[in-house]
Amino acid sequence: MAATRTRYTTVAIVIHWLIAAAIIFQIILGWRAGDGPKGPETFALFQLHKSIGITILLLSLFRLAWKLTHTSPPPPVGQPNWERIASHVVHWGFYVIMIGLPLTGWILVSASKTNIPTLLFGVVPWPHLPLLPDLADGAKHVWHEIGEIGHGVLVKTTYLLLLLHLGAVAKHQILDRDAVFSHMTPGAKPGWKEPRAWLAAAGLAAVIAAGYLYTPAVKPVAAPAVAEEPVDAPLAPVAAPAAPEAAATPAEAAAAPVADPALKDPVAWTVAKGGKLGFTATWSGDALEGSFTRWSADILFSPEALDRSKLTVSIDTASAQTGDAQRDESLPSGDFFDSASHPKATFTAARFRKTGEGRYIADGTLELRGVKKPLSLPFSLKIAGDTATARGVTTLDRTMFGVGQGEWASTDQIAAKVKVSFSLKATRKS
Repeated sequence: MAATRTRYTTVAIVIHWLIAAAIIFQIILGWRAGDGPKGPETFALFQLHKSIGITILLLSLFRLAWKLTHTSPPPPVGQPNWERIASHVVHWGFYVIMIGLPLTGWILVSASKTNIPTLLFGVVPWPHLPLLPDLADGAKHVWHEIGEIGHGVLVKTTYLLLLLHLGAVAKHQILDRDAVFSHMTPGAKPGWKEPRAWLAAAGLAAVIAAGYLYTPAVKPVAAPAVAEEPVDAPLAPVAAPAAPEAAATPAEAAAAPVADPALKDPVAWTVAKGGKLGFTATWSGDALEGSFTRWSADILFSPEALDRSKLTVSIDTASAQTGDAQRDESLPSGDFFDSASHPKATFTAARFRKTGEGRYIADGTLELRGVKKPLSLPFSLKIAGDTATARGVTTLDRTMFGVGQGEWASTDQIAAKVKVSFSLKATRKS
C-alpha cells in the first residue's frame, strides 16, 4: 500500500484544507484583535478567535489519530535526504503548532485574572483547563505568562513553517515537476498552468480577504429610553449647586395645575413592573450600553414636601447585562462590580431641589463596591392622579468607586465617565 498509494485519503485531504483555511483566518483575526482598539468588536473577535482555535485543536487531534492509523503516500523517487528530513520536520512542526497554539491559548484564558467563559461560536460552553482558575494569584500569573510566551513563540513558528511549506510546494510543482501537489489535490498535474494550483491560490486569497472583511455582530442591550433627558449632574463627588427658581409669570401661574391636597405630605410610591435602570459606558470610543435586571426603589416623595421626601434605590450588581453573555460573566467579578463581596449598590437621597416645572434634583449618596460618594440625580416627574412617571440621567466616574481593576483601571480603553439613566412608573400606595 505504501508503494502504490498516490495520494492521501479523502478524510485526510478534507481535514488538511479545513485546518489550513482556519489557520490563515486565525492569523488575520489575531492581527486585527491584537492591533485594533479594545472595543466591543475586538472583544467579539477574540471570542471567535477562541472558538476557531478550539476547532483547530479538535480537528488536529483527529487528523493525528487518522495519520497514525492510515498509510501516507511515499515521497518522490530520488528526493534528496535533506529534503526528506526537512519535509518531516515541517510536517511534524505543523502538528506542534496546530495542537500547541490552541493549548497555550487555552492556558491564557484559563489563567486570566478576568474569568471570562468560552462559548464556542456563542453557543457551546467550553470549560477552562482544570485547576488553573482556582490557583493563587501568583501561581496563576506564572501560568498566564507561560501561556502568553508559548503562544507568541508558536505564532512566530507558524509564520516560518508556512513560508517553508508554501515554498516547498511551489518548488515541487514548478521546478521539480513531480507529483507532490497531487498528494493533497487529486488529479493535479505538475507545472504552473495546473488550474488546481491556481484554485488553491485563489482560495488562500479569499480566506485572507475574509479575515480582514469579517465584522462580528455586536448586539448591545438598548439603554432605557429617556424621553425628556435632564442636564447631566456633575461628576461625583461634587454636588450640583442649588439653582434659584425663577418667579412664575402671571400666564404661567394661571396655567399651573392646582396642587393636590393629598400631596401636602410625602407619599409612598410602589414602582410598577417595566421600569428600566441602564448605563452607557464608552469603550474605545464606542458606546457600550447595558442595564440592571434586578433592582428596587423605596420612594417617599411629594413635590409639595421636598424637605421630608426620601429615596432609596437598591441594585443587584450581579444582574448587569450588556447583550454579550461572555462579557456579562465578567462584570460581577473582582475586576468590576465585585458582586461576591458587594452584592448591592445603593443610592440614598434625603434632599430634593426643584429646578423647573416638573424637574427636580435628588442629592444623595451612592455606595458601590464599598465606596460611598455624593451623587446628584436630575429627573423629570409627572403625576397624574395616583400614577407618577419619572425619568432621569446622571453621570458618574467609575474609577472613584474602583469599578475596573488591573488592566481595566486605565481609562484608555473604558472611559471613566459612565452615564446612568432610569425610567419608571409608580402608583400611590393606599
